[in-house]
Amino acid sequence: MSVRHADVDTPVFMPVGTQGTLKGVLPDQLLELDCRIMLGNTYHLGMRPGTTVLEKAGGLHRFMGWPRALLTDSGGFQMVSLLQLAEITEQGVRFQSPYDGSECMLTPERSMEIQNAIGADIMMQLDDVVKTTTTGPRVEEAMHRTIRWLDRSIAAHGRDNDQSIFPIVQGGLQPDLRRVCAAELTKRNTRGFAVGGLSGGESKDEFWRTVHLCTDLLPDDRPRYLMGVGFAADLVVCVALGVDMFDCVFPTRTARFGCALTRAGQINLKQRTFAQDMRPIEDDCECSTCRTYTRAYLHHIVTVEPVACSIVSVHNVAFQLRLMSDMRNAITDDRFPEFVKSYMAVRFPDDTTPQWIRDALAAVNVNL
Repeated sequence: MSVRHADVDTPVFMPVGTQGTLKGVLPDQLLELDCRIMLGNTYHLGMRPGTTVLEKAGGLHRFMGWPRALLTDSGGFQMVSLLQLAEITEQGVRFQSPYDGSECMLTPERSMEIQNAIGADIMMQLDDVVKTTTTGPRVEEAMHRTIRWLDRSIAAHGRDNDQSIFPIVQGGLQPDLRRVCAAELTKRNTRGFAVGGLSGGESKDEFWRTVHLCTDLLPDDRPRYLMGVGFAADLVVCVALGVDMFDCVFPTRTARFGCALTRAGQINLKQRTFAQDMRPIEDDCECSTCRTYTRAYLHHIVTVEPVACSIVSVHNVAFQLRLMSDMRNAITDDRFPEFVKSYMAVRFPDDTTPQWIRDALAAVNVNL
């Protein structure tokens, strides 16, 4: 995937820097980890610092000191996460600012205006987002509105020569609505597509079946981005189902609670069992955290010293990026099914792999 600021190999995990910063991790540290693309958030950046400052700075890349690719979320997800502050109409979303209480209107056109000022390589359309478990006519209304808002977004997009807009497939957990939405979105000549409205409380069985349906419906010569998914096992399964791009706050958020990611699963460094453990978080990890610090040291400082958040976050982001690199290499070497089986054997020893994972992988002929 070649964009203005970087060549990005897929499948790829994109760390989330909502406010133009990855919490606890410097741009130089991300470069050392060979991160090629990260996220910013249109809603939050549009509120603070705002388009005037971003334009004066020459865009978010220069403002935050990040030379590689950026993707911006349109602000649609805040309809769910900040629903008590939002009123949704055909015109757009009226928000009450969580910063100063002032009211503002986020329309598809305004979302494009902010994202053009940010200068992200990939921008998301403003979509009408409903909670995953919502049922009834509201789901269909949101799906059709998302299509209408896409057309308004495309019309308002002022920098198509250097910024790509991705539409978002909506439709809740209803296959018929997902089919209608995907059919309409693929009529538009965009350079990639996203699958939204998942990882919000639905069952894992509903989750994988919806992902599988959408990847089957979307063109296989364009990137397919599954929004808001970041658990390692989910990444492996969804790559098998045909997803190219992922993002999630999980690696850095869980680091702030003293939790580190490993191939065998998440470990809580606050537990006393690590108080005298002189091993790194993961023996075969080459990140600066694992080269320098022991589990015992991290046990001593996590959730107590602010720097611990940074130290564990570096490892957790490195873990996600290395997992994706391992999958890319397995795909290139034509041994991806073997990689999946090996990964699941480590993550779920003694034949404890959840049934939903077995079913999802079996759907694409990877039988554990």
